[in-house]
Amino acid sequence: MKRTASATSTRTLGPVDDLEPFVPAEWWRALFGSTYLLTDADVMDASVTEMETSRFIELLQLLPDESVLDLCCGHGRHAIELARRGYSRVEGLDRSRYLIRKAREAARREGLSMRFREGDSRRLSYPARTFDAVLLAGNSFGYFDSREENLKVLQESGRVLKENGRLLLDVVDANYLREHFAPRSWEWLDARHFVCRERTLSEDGSRLFSREVITNTEEGVLADQFYAECLFNDEELRSLLEEAGFEDVEPAGSHAPPSQRMQDTGMMGHRTIFTARRGRRVSAADTRHAARKRHVAVVMGDPRLPDDMKLGGVFDEDDFYTIDQLREALRSLDGYEITYVDDHAKLVDRIKELSDLDFVLNLCDEGYMNDPRKEMHVPALLDVAGVPYSGAGPQCLAFCYDKSLVRGVAREMGIPVPEARFVRPGTSTIDLVDVGYPVIVKPNSGDSSVGITAQSVAYTPDDLAVSLKTVRSQVGTHRPLLVEEFLTGKDLTIGIIGNAAGGYTVLPVTEDDYSGLPPDLPPICGYEAKWLPESPYMLDVQTVLADISDATRGLIEECSIALFERLGCRDYARFDWRLNAAGHPRLLEANPNPGWCWDGHLAKQAAFAGHSYSDMLQRILDAAERRIRPGVAVAA
Repeated sequence: MKRTASATSTRTLGPVDDLEPFVPAEWWRALFGSTYLLTDADVMDASVTEMETSRFIELLQLLPDESVLDLCCGHGRHAIELARRGYSRVEGLDRSRYLIRKAREAARREGLSMRFREGDSRRLSYPARTFDAVLLAGNSFGYFDSREENLKVLQESGRVLKENGRLLLDVVDANYLREHFAPRSWEWLDARHFVCRERTLSEDGSRLFSREVITNTEEGVLADQFYAECLFNDEELRSLLEEAGFEDVEPAGSHAPPSQRMQDTGMMGHRTIFTARRGRRVSAADTRHAARKRHVAVVMGDPRLPDDMKLGGVFDEDDFYTIDQLREALRSLDGYEITYVDDHAKLVDRIKELSDLDFVLNLCDEGYMNDPRKEMHVPALLDVAGVPYSGAGPQCLAFCYDKSLVRGVAREMGIPVPEARFVRPGTSTIDLVDVGYPVIVKPNSGDSSVGITAQSVAYTPDDLAVSLKTVRSQVGTHRPLLVEEFLTGKDLTIGIIGNAAGGYTVLPVTEDDYSGLPPDLPPICGYEAKWLPESPYMLDVQTVLADISDATRGLIEECSIALFERLGCRDYARFDWRLNAAGHPRLLEANPNPGWCWDGHLAKQAAFAGHSYSDMLQRILDAAERRIRPGVAVAA
C-alpha cells in the first residue's frame, strides 16, 4: 500500500526507497511558500529576470500598450519587470497565496499600478479574448499528473487570448534533464540554511520526482517536501499546443540562464521555449455557449409582501430603482436568458416550471417571505428541489447570522476580533461592570444594520443603560446582544468574488470616511447610513480607497480568504474590519451573499478595481457556474 506525506513537515522521514509514493496528489498547493524563494534562489536573481524578459519581449514582439497575462507568475518577477519597462497592461495569476502577496507587495513598493490575483491555471477567471499575449514562463507547466489536466492549462490560455494572440511557453528541456539530472545534491542557501535533494525518474521517463530536505543550522529540519513534474519533449509540446487550438507553433531554442549560485539549478538550469498563436478554430466551450444561452433564474425579495427591514415597511421607489439597475446590468451581459422570480408563495413551483434552467442567481437577501431570519430558507428550498444556485448555502448563512459564533471561529483561527460580551435577554448594566469603555451595543444576530444607530455607542455606564434599552426597543427584548469594544480607527471592508477551486478576485479594501460627519456623531456605518436619506451618515460619509499599510492590507486579505473558506462562503462575500486606536485590524463581521445593489459596498469596491456594475455581476455568475459545473469553461 502506498503511503503519502504532507508537502511540508518539521520532521524528516529519513531514507526512502522510492520517492513517488510520497508525492502528494496536489503538491503545488503547499510547496510554493517562503522556502520556495529560498531554495530556488535563481528566481530572485534580478539579472536573470532582466535577461529572460528581454528575450520574451523579442520573441513575442510585445508592444507597450498590449495586454499581457503572466500565468503562474509566482512572486511576479517577469510581470513586474515588464511593468518597469512601461508595459502598462500586465496582470499576474498564480495558485500560491503566499507568492501573490509577495508580488503585490513588490509592485506597491515600486509604485507600479498592476493587478495580481490568486487562481487555478486550469480555470481562469478572465473573459474570453482578454489578452494579446500570455506568458507561461519559468518552468510553470507540467505540474499535473495527467496529460488532460496539463492540456486544460493550454486550452484556457488560448481561451483568454484574443484572436491571433500569442503564447510563450518556457519549460524544462526534457531531453537534457533526463540525461543530466542529479540524483543527489546538497547546497548552502545562505549562512544558516542548506538543502539536500534527491531525484528519480519514473519508469517511462515521463516524470521527475524530487525531494528537498531544508535545514536550518540552529532550528533543525524546516521541511521535507516531495514534488513531481512532467517532462514533455518538443514533439509532445507541439502536439499539446496544436490540440489546444494553437497555430504557428515554433520552438525558439533552449536557454540556460547564467546562475550566480553555480550549484544545483535543477529544472531551471536548461529550458526550452515555444511560441504559438491562437488559431481561428473556436474551442468546444466557446461553440457550446454560443449555441445556447445559459438560462438563469434570478430569485429576489417579494415586493408584494411587507418588509420590516425597509423604511416604511414596504418596497419603495428606491427599491424598484435598484431592481431596475440590476435588470439593466444583467441585460447587458451576453449569453444569458434571464427569468425573474419574486413571488415567494409560489417560489419552488415557479422555478420547477422553468425549462432548461442552468442555475439560480440567488439575490434574495431579504429572506424567505421577506423575513431576514429566513434568509437561509431560500437556498434550503432550492437544495430540497435539487436546483443549483449562486452564493452561500443555508449552513453558512445560518452560521454567519450569529456574530458571536463567527467571533469564536475567528479566535480559533488566530484572527483578531474586538473584545466583546454576549448579553442574554434581561441582562442589565449591573451585570456588565467590567466592560471597558467606549463600547457599541448591537444585535448578536441580524442584517442590514438594524439596531445599530448613533445611540448604540456608549462611553459611560449610564450611556450603556440607554444603549441597551434603545437597541432592545428596536429589535425586541428577546434577542441576545453583543456589547463590543468600540474601535476608533479606520472602518474597513473587503470583498471577495470566486472560490478556492477557481481562484479569487480580491477587491480593494475600502474605508468609510467619516471626516464630514458632525463631531457629536460617532463614526459608524449603521442603520442611518443605509436607510435614512436625510441622515448625515448617508449624506456626509464617503467610501474611499483605504489608506493602510501593505502589512495591514495583507493581513486583512489573508484572514478574509481563510474565513471565506472556513465558514463555507461561496462565489462572493464581504468582510468588515476596523482598526483599533493602535492601528491594528480587528474583524467585525462576515457577510456571505452581501448586498448586490448598484451603489453598495461591493459595487463600490469593484469600481475601484476598474469593474463596472455589470462586470461585478458577471464575475459572480462566472464563479457560481464554475463551481456548479466544474471543468466546464464559461464563455465570459
